[in-house]
Amino acid sequence: MTILQSAPRSSRVTGQRQANRWSVLVLLCLSLLLITVDATVLHIAVPALTAALEPSSVELLWIIDAYSLIVAPLLIMFGTLGDRYGRKRLVLWGYVLFGLASAAAAFAPTPLTLILARGLLGVGGAMIMPATLSIIRQVFTDRRERALALGVWSAVAAAGAAVGPLVGGLLVQHFWWGAVFLINVPILLVLLPAASRLLPESRRLTGRPWDATSAALSVFGILALAFGLKEAGAGHAAGLAVLLTGAGLLVWFVRRQRRLPHPLLDVGLFRDRAFATGVAGVLFGVFSLVGLQLMLAQYLQLVLGDSPLRAALRMLPLVLSAIAGGLAAASVLRRIGMRATMSGGLALVAVSLTPTLSWGVEAHPLMLAVCFVGIGFGLQVALLAASDTIMSAAPEARAGGAAAIEETAYELGAGLGVAVLGTITAVVYAPGVPTVQGVPAPAMDQARQSLAGAAHVAHEVGGGPGAALLDAARWAFVHALHTTIVVSVVLLALTAAAVALLIRRD
Repeated sequence: MTILQSAPRSSRVTGQRQANRWSVLVLLCLSLLLITVDATVLHIAVPALTAALEPSSVELLWIIDAYSLIVAPLLIMFGTLGDRYGRKRLVLWGYVLFGLASAAAAFAPTPLTLILARGLLGVGGAMIMPATLSIIRQVFTDRRERALALGVWSAVAAAGAAVGPLVGGLLVQHFWWGAVFLINVPILLVLLPAASRLLPESRRLTGRPWDATSAALSVFGILALAFGLKEAGAGHAAGLAVLLTGAGLLVWFVRRQRRLPHPLLDVGLFRDRAFATGVAGVLFGVFSLVGLQLMLAQYLQLVLGDSPLRAALRMLPLVLSAIAGGLAAASVLRRIGMRATMSGGLALVAVSLTPTLSWGVEAHPLMLAVCFVGIGFGLQVALLAASDTIMSAAPEARAGGAAAIEETAYELGAGLGVAVLGTITAVVYAPGVPTVQGVPAPAMDQARQSLAGAAHVAHEVGGGPGAALLDAARWAFVHALHTTIVVSVVLLALTAAAVALLIRRD
């Protein structure tokens, strides 16, 4: 009798889970959107934030970059912890931490406080993001539905980073810079009880050991590499030592993964040429886009004089073309093949960036929109082809490790893009700002930290000296921006050529 009664109950539970799967997808995509938007939402808010907190150039880079650089090395760690201790539990704790960190960031009184809050946001994001993909695979048992769900997940991940500046522009225009963080809190207050009710419990894998040493090596290695790069770019002698220390920790991490029977990161996948090339495509594609998004957002506001909202709207073609690229990518991939899609997409981004090297092109709305359309469409098409290359090259038994590497390459590309291109901009910009008569030496030092800092000093000094300082700083920034564009174009062209040479014809 008990057996006969338990069967319908099991069927009801299974049926309820199947009925809730699309609600779960919506919940997970909203969670993912919060995480990806936060990677770029500050780009438009930089001038307002700089005027309020007056950070140095290195502090400003850390404020923007701490989030992605924390998320990247923690993705794999929290992915394995979710498998071990339960994904639902990890997501719920991630929501709590993300909400608390958002509130702390919104009201941060100093640059250091904001950097720490952004770091905690990164920890919360890293707790949530791997579980979203794993739970989708868990609740969508039908292969066709799962493919559709993963396609939606991928589109949300790409659109979130692209729409971040627009969200930031709207909030800064109507409220203050802290609103870009505070808006997360009410959304999370809705998501938390919904997730507690809808998300399924996952089966815990306790048989596989978890290597804390590998996790520490990856986290501290990436952070030391980024910190050393920023400090060396600012001319601090200790920066090179920290940079080499970070590189040493990462070499140790890779060697340790090769020896372990159950590594935290399956580095053996990189022996496959197609897999390694696909990861490089994701890394360098996102590297170029996110780093340049930050520089162009400052250019539109501080050189052309756009309001935060107008600057965000000027970047809207990038968002729309990225969405269009995501919708068209599968068809393009099917028609011309993996190699041509990835290589052609990266080449299109490089070609679309090239016109911005001419002075005045950025000020022309139509020309800039055309450039943004090529960048967004080309990058999204290339990323889908790179993702397909990565997952096709990996054996089915190692698909989870391949997905973790792809997610890490995405976040690492975003973090390193801001770190490297931001450092190049700072290195070229500072010597390009000449001393202006009537501006005190301490104020000149602040003006050489960043264009936003120069705009703040020019406003305080006022008159002829203030106008002369702002004009000189704008010319120096444009020169620095063109330098970073050249670096990005060369990097994208080399990556496109490598893809064409290294990936076999389909």
